[in-house]
Amino acid sequence: MFWIIAGVAVFGLIGYGLQIWAVRSTLKTCKGTEEHEKPAISILKPLKGLDDNLFDNLESFCLLDYPEYEIIFSLQDHNDLAYKVVKKIKDKYPDKDISVLVERCNDGLNPKVNNLIPAYAASKYELVLISDSNVMVGQDYLKEIARHMGDPDVGLVSNLIKGTGGSSIGSIFENLHLNSFIVGSVCFLDRFLKMPCVIGKSMLMRKSALDAIGGFKAVKDFLAEDYVIGDRINKSGRKVVLSNYAINNVNEYWGLKKFINRHTRWGKLRWNIGGIKYFSELISNPVFISCLPLLMTGLTKATMALALSVSLIKAAGDFYLGRMMQKDSASSFSPGYYLLSPIKDLIIGAIWFVPILSSTVVWRGNRYIIGKDSMLSPCEDTGAWAWTYRLAGAIKERFA
Repeated sequence: MFWIIAGVAVFGLIGYGLQIWAVRSTLKTCKGTEEHEKPAISILKPLKGLDDNLFDNLESFCLLDYPEYEIIFSLQDHNDLAYKVVKKIKDKYPDKDISVLVERCNDGLNPKVNNLIPAYAASKYELVLISDSNVMVGQDYLKEIARHMGDPDVGLVSNLIKGTGGSSIGSIFENLHLNSFIVGSVCFLDRFLKMPCVIGKSMLMRKSALDAIGGFKAVKDFLAEDYVIGDRINKSGRKVVLSNYAINNVNEYWGLKKFINRHTRWGKLRWNIGGIKYFSELISNPVFISCLPLLMTGLTKATMALALSVSLIKAAGDFYLGRMMQKDSASSFSPGYYLLSPIKDLIIGAIWFVPILSSTVVWRGNRYIIGKDSMLSPCEDTGAWAWTYRLAGAIKERFA
């Protein structure tokens, strides 16, 4: 059994090596140097609460080197703490085409999509860019992604994501995960399997492509609305392109609980989207696999050597990936943080089992049952479901 587990761990390291190669290959793709048409773009920024570095994140979109674009900040409530921030942004840049749209929308169960529906209706250009509030970009961002739209068959352009910041343990873990598993998986799927994996941090789309699949109202009840949009646009015959321009996902003051809750929710959506393919994620976590013999047979020279060697190799790979992702970046990520990478992988390995045992998510105070392709349905507060979750909550609180 030890040698079987060791073989699986080595197989996972080989797979991780392919992910590193995929990221390196994607980043080395030549950026556009030739002149190309720069069509006007509507940037939609759905907002809810105060994300880390929110003012600077939003301000970066006012400094873009691009001839014509509008920014629509969309909120559900004037009392939202983000409202004061966007008002300051608008006052600071009166020469920019900035709109602050506050409109209550309860069309669906996905609060982000509810925020986007009014903004999309108010947008005036054929190209729309969806960008989250915790994203910071460089001045050449729009130029780099808009060049892909020179191909009329392209319906959607997404971006690589790199985690930046890290003043708390939860933020460090999140950035380590973004700069290893997330970017590696996205590039691996794109390069080797030709499968678009769209992450909603940055999505540039044609309205014609989005409208052809039913618009935002068609995904209003999906947890992974970004994946569903990319998948449906791809199946409609339009190209879904992964740009090698990496955007900054700023995570500064996350707690460990937020990190665990985020990846428990993401694990549940991947389980409901991928089904049996979800098991590949466990195999692709060589650190977690290599530590299983420690639980099964205890501390021996062989089990300790396996766990330690695999952990060091994986941490070195994460460091290499992180250096590639942070190249030419003004933000820094301390090399010492990569020593925490194996601990992060063990946490992710433990989280992996939760989606198989639980089919509900709590999102912004509401509990939902998550179904096929991450379709959401309300979770009733009565009956067997309610007693199950109350019992689970009591046990969780007892041992917290």
